Parts: sequence; C-alpha cells; structure tokens
Amino acid sequence: MTHRKLFLILAAATACGALALSVARARDVPEVATGFVANVICSETFVSGLDPKRNLAETTDAMPGAGPITWAMDTKVDRQRKDVTVTLFGFGRSHAVYREGVGCTLEHGEALADGRLSPLKPQAALLPEIAGPGLVAPQSPQLAAALDRAFAEPAEAPFRHTRAVVVMKDDRIVAERYADGIGTDTPLLGFSATKSVISALIGILVREGRLTRDQPVPIAAWQNPDDPRHAITVDELLRHTAGLALGSSLQASLASVLEPVNRMKFMESDMAAFAERAPLESAPGRVWNYHDGNYLILSHLIRNAAGGRAADVMRFAREELFGPLGMRNVVMQFDAAGTPEGSGAMMASARDWARFGQLYLDDGVAGGKRILPEGWVRYSASPTPHAWVGIGAGFWTNLGDSFGAHYRVEHGWPRDAFFAKGTIGQYVIIVPSQRLVIVRLGRSPNMPPEADGVFDLVRDVVTATSASARLAGGN
Repeated sequence: MTHRKLFLILAAATACGALALSVARARDVPEVATGFVANVICSETFVSGLDPKRNLAETTDAMPGAGPITWAMDTKVDRQRKDVTVTLFGFGRSHAVYREGVGCTLEHGEALADGRLSPLKPQAALLPEIAGPGLVAPQSPQLAAALDRAFAEPAEAPFRHTRAVVVMKDDRIVAERYADGIGTDTPLLGFSATKSVISALIGILVREGRLTRDQPVPIAAWQNPDDPRHAITVDELLRHTAGLALGSSLQASLASVLEPVNRMKFMESDMAAFAERAPLESAPGRVWNYHDGNYLILSHLIRNAAGGRAADVMRFAREELFGPLGMRNVVMQFDAAGTPEGSGAMMASARDWARFGQLYLDDGVAGGKRILPEGWVRYSASPTPHAWVGIGAGFWTNLGDSFGAHYRVEHGWPRDAFFAKGTIGQYVIIVPSQRLVIVRLGRSPNMPPEADGVFDLVRDVVTATSASARLAGGN
C-alpha cells in the first residue's frame, strides 16, 4: 500500500469518525438547549421570583444565535408543582424540579438525591454589617451618575439588561441599585461566578488539612497508577489545566451546545461522574482549557468531604463560609446525584455576592477569624500560564502578562483587580488598592466585551470613590 493510499484511508476514516461524532452531538442539541432554559427559568421563577417570560426573553437575548430556535421552544411553568418543562420542536424534553432550600434540579427519570435540610443552629455573622436594611442610595453625585450609566440601555442591541449593582468602599455599601422586581434579598444566578465559591470551599478544606493544592485528586476513578489522569492535581483543576477532553465553556452561544461539557451539564444525572470518565487530550499541567468539568470534579470532592449528600454540602458551606460572612440569601443547586452544580448554578443576592468579595478583600479573614488559608487569596489571583483571558485559581485576574489582563487595564481597570465572573454579565470585582468591591449582575452578551457596560462601571466607580475620598480628606 502506498503512503498516498494510506493517507487517504486514514483521512476518510478520520472524516467519518468526525462526522459520526458531529451527528451524535447534533442529536444532543435539543435537550442541551432545553435543559439550559428549563434550569434557568425554574431557578429564577421559584427562587428569585422573577417573571418567567421576561426572564426567558432577556436570557436568550444575551446569547448569540439563540433567536432562531427560541420561537420553537415550548416552555411550561407549573407554579403549583413548582417545575418547568421545555421542549424544542416537540423534542428534547427537559424537566427541572424545584425543591425547598436546594433550588432546581434537572431530572432525567431517576429519583433525585435527598436534598432536604435539617434546621441549622443560629449562627452569628463574623463579617461586620455592610449596610442597613434599606436601599443604600449613592453617596455622591458621581456614584449616582455611575449607576445611571450602568442601568441605561443603548438605543439598539446589544442590550445590557442590568439587574443589580452594589458598590462597597472601605467595608460598607456606598451605592446600590436594582431592576424592577429585584431587591436587596433577591437571590440571582451567578453562573460561573459560582466557580469562585467552589474555590473558596476547596480552600477551607485545605485550611482544615483535608486537601492540599498539589496532591493528586482523590477520586476513585483515577486511582490506578497506570491511568495518566492519576497525576491530575487539585491545583490543575482549579486552574483549568487538568487536560480533560470535554471541550470548552468559554462561549454562551448556540454553537456551544455541541460541546461535550454541555451534554454533561444538561443530559447527565451525575455530572461529576461524566467528567471523571473523560480521557486526557493533553498532559496534566501543560495546556490551559477553560471548561466546567474541572469544577464539577472539585464539587464532587467537596460533597465527599462534607458527608456525601446535598444536605451535607449545604450544611458545610453554611457553617464554614456563608454563615460567618452573613450570606443569608444563598441557594446552592445540585445535580440528580446530590453533587453541587459548582460550575455555574449558585444563587445569591447582590449583597451576598458583595460579602463574598469582601472576604477576599480582607485576605480571607472575617471578624478576626481566618476563613481561608493564609496566602489563599494571593494564590487565587495569581496568573495561570498560557491562560490568555487572564485567570488564576478560581478567579479572573489582571495580574500577569495575559492578553485579557492587558485589555482590561487598558480600558481602565486597576492592575491589582481580580474577580469572579459568570457568563452573560455576572461580576464580583475586588480592587485591593482602592478597598473596593463592585458587584454587577445582569443579562448581557459576552461579546463585544463592552456590551455589559462593566468597563465604564469600574472606571466610573474608581473615579467617583477616589474623588469622594479626596473631598473627605480635604474636609
């Protein structure tokens, strides 16, 4: 056989394999698309109390390519049973079920893992109160103008759909504003900002001596020393350098439904088990590739350490993190196996997201008690090699020499800023040099980068709070 014939045979086989894979993935499209919609609408109808029609319109408006299929979706919200059912062209049925205390779960015909929460002992917050019960009006005309601009809609698409902005300066809220139907206690989806909370819970396990950053991941699926995944470390999962072949989670568009990671999230009962079965596409630690599977595996570690059930995870998170910070409007959501959907499903009020940011502004200490290990905040913000967007271990970062860091700094962000980020416009921004935490939540396209107005918001807030500080000093 000539080399040319062999090449043609191999090329044809590869093409057939790729075609078969594409066809298989294409069959997943209806259920992936309906699963995303069912979960978001269920969560923000029965947890947030938002209007489902308006929520669906704003969410799909923020996702390029979703328009052509949205008209073909049938979304049924049953307020009595507290569930949501979505189909696309009559196919790809997805069913999300609400349960008190643990939000919504996509069910795939199986019994859902027990998520009932037993009563918790009252727990005093260690973090000082960041505001009174009433809405905090902007403390200066400049801050008022910053919020006006953040909520202003452009004359034409892409629209911002800003839902909440909270600005904290020197440990207190100095400005906040909310869209209609949303208030200081309304839990809102953080999407991938959830990853930063998972990183914090991993940090707590490190502080307690139950994990180390550089140890191989302690899951049964990878314990065989001959398995190349045996070498994957906790640090590599946190930084998205584990090398697992699951596609990418950087995009929020119609094309992204073809990624295997989205089959994991919207078609699998046990998301972490699916991620743990993935083969390697690169040696651990060598290549950066952002995908949700890394944080589902970390969530599995947390579930195992907490006791094995959804209720155990919630108890651990409340006692060790949410309670000390005074985060009282938080809902962690879970897959059908009882693992937290730690890649993108935690809900919290904008004030609670700000409290979380304050923990990182204060180097992991709340009320004099160390919540995170010493050095964990610095580690979280330290840049990951080859991560062009500028990302650390659970947080995005302006430190280092990445394209993303340079781009943000060129657009007015302080160099020392780092932040939790969720798709379509969720941010918890920490600026140590300015003693600032800025929370912005909404429904905005990821591209162009200016669509959500956050570049303007950060510049405006830094300028306004710096000016206020100078005026106070002058008095």
